[in-house]
Amino acid sequence: MPPLTVAVLGAGPRGVGWLERVVENLRAGELGQGAVAAGIRIVLIDPYQPGPGRLWRYDQSPLLKLNSLAADVTMFTDASCTVEGPITPGPSLSEWAEQFRAGELDVVVDDDAVRAELEALGPSSFPTRRLQSFYLDWFHRRTLARLPEGVEVEWLRTSAVSVAEDGDHQRVGLADGTTLAADAVLYALGHNGSQLAGEHELLDRFAREHDAYYLAPAFTADADLDGLPPGAEVIVRGMGLAAIDLVVLLTLGRGGRFEPDNAAPGGLRYLPSGNEPRLHLGSRRGVPYHSKVTSQLVAPRPEQRFFTREIAAELGARGADFAADVWPLLAQEALHGYYHELFLGHPERVRMPWGEFLERFATLDPWSDELRALVADALVDPADALDLTAFDRPLAGLEFADHDALQRHLIDYIVDDVHRRTAAEHSATLGFFTSLLFAFFAIGGSGIEVPPWFKAFFSYVASGPPVHRLEELLALAEAGVVRFLGAELEVRADASAGVFRASSPSVPGELVSRYLVDAWLPEEAAHASENPALRDAAGQASVAPLLTVHPDDSRLIGPDGEPHAARFAIGPFTSAPNAGAFARPLTDAMSFRENDRVARAVLRLLDELAEAQSSAESPAVRSSSVPPFC
Repeated sequence: MPPLTVAVLGAGPRGVGWLERVVENLRAGELGQGAVAAGIRIVLIDPYQPGPGRLWRYDQSPLLKLNSLAADVTMFTDASCTVEGPITPGPSLSEWAEQFRAGELDVVVDDDAVRAELEALGPSSFPTRRLQSFYLDWFHRRTLARLPEGVEVEWLRTSAVSVAEDGDHQRVGLADGTTLAADAVLYALGHNGSQLAGEHELLDRFAREHDAYYLAPAFTADADLDGLPPGAEVIVRGMGLAAIDLVVLLTLGRGGRFEPDNAAPGGLRYLPSGNEPRLHLGSRRGVPYHSKVTSQLVAPRPEQRFFTREIAAELGARGADFAADVWPLLAQEALHGYYHELFLGHPERVRMPWGEFLERFATLDPWSDELRALVADALVDPADALDLTAFDRPLAGLEFADHDALQRHLIDYIVDDVHRRTAAEHSATLGFFTSLLFAFFAIGGSGIEVPPWFKAFFSYVASGPPVHRLEELLALAEAGVVRFLGAELEVRADASAGVFRASSPSVPGELVSRYLVDAWLPEEAAHASENPALRDAAGQASVAPLLTVHPDDSRLIGPDGEPHAARFAIGPFTSAPNAGAFARPLTDAMSFRENDRVARAVLRLLDELAEAQSSAESPAVRSSSVPPFC
């Protein structure tokens, strides 16, 4: 009999993270033993190298970095993980670098710049994506070295384009024209680009018809920026990570450089090369994402109180409304973390005992006037108060006389924000971030669907750039290479003049330009993905606009509401909460929990198929427990 085959569509960090869970569960001997006896073949389908995949591949600009500290990146489960399978510890990225320097790893680094980076990498370093590619490649090779006997892994360097029912198998269509018969299919396709649609399609057509330039949402590493000439006045919508990467590639990437300047707001001065365009940045908020926090907690991290995994499970079971029922509890948990650290880590900054404050705080709405009054009574310095409304929309209601006044305000705002994310006396900022992070992780497996607006807020808080990128942004703003456009940015295409016009209620006037960049990641909508396999899945599954998966084992849900017998999906294109393929150590990461659940579900399926083979059951009997959909 041929081996039982699992087709894994996508071999980036999420796909190989799932593979590691399969291997470790098999080694534990609880599941998959019948399948191993029959033989297991796992086929990774990806045109990019397994491990790094597309996003973290070596072949990209050496200027692009992770937005995580090296100590905050791991691919391994640890003591915090509440998985059913075995805990298999391994090094974080910074620990891996230490092992590399000690000569303890079978890793060949033939890039002098990456080798130099590895030699200097510490826990608080922000590594390049090129360096990360070596870590992910090593992780994958380590997993392959631990394969049990009876299990083989194959890499097909191509793309999947479709999956169809074929009797008692799944037939995976490949881009090279061949097909692969599989007993189970895992969609692990990660982040993908989107087909042009709606406003983006109209803007692209406008640019082509009027000899203008428009860049739709894209992965910055893959974007063609050659159409932005030196000196061009470029409208940039978006101020998150994609915008920061864009700024890096169009400044440092074009020969500019920074030098220390203690008199400058960010401690740096920018020396232009003359090849830069001038970048005018705006967005809904009108401010950059908050940088990563680099301070340390002084007080112990508080236990979750307002939004625990048990509360999340109860809310998910009753189909609670996210905005009305979930978000207030998440907000209260995050504020609890902030004030816990402020009161217990910096008692000289408060005027009442923590217990008294907490007792009153626990009964109040996170956005209420009553909470504002309590905070005003409790704090020595009103600037220590955290108002979620002002935090989320810092430019709301502000109007500036001109763009120069807006520029000065944004420079001051960024200076203050960097200070609050780095200075020891503002460690309460880390308390807020950490509590929000753990509250968000509690959602995993609860069945709660997270709306896009909350994902955007979470990214604004937790997924900002390294601190030094904002210090560089300050230098670029001082040099006039970066200008700020304000909040609630509006852009319209003026066909009569063949230009784009950008305006904001933050400041009078408008900016007129022939160049427009939408600097954010493509929408995670399966039906509009540039990936044909995702579009194919969307045509066969329940989509709104993400692929709906079962909360227990991430099986794809069909249009009839039933889970598929043999198709599973993990990653940002699904309805399951997602927080990245790798994680901070000791955070019981959602992705690790889901990887383990799905690995065990696939192994149970393979065991059932192996038992059916051995007892010569018919294909109809083998697949009757969970009906497939077409």
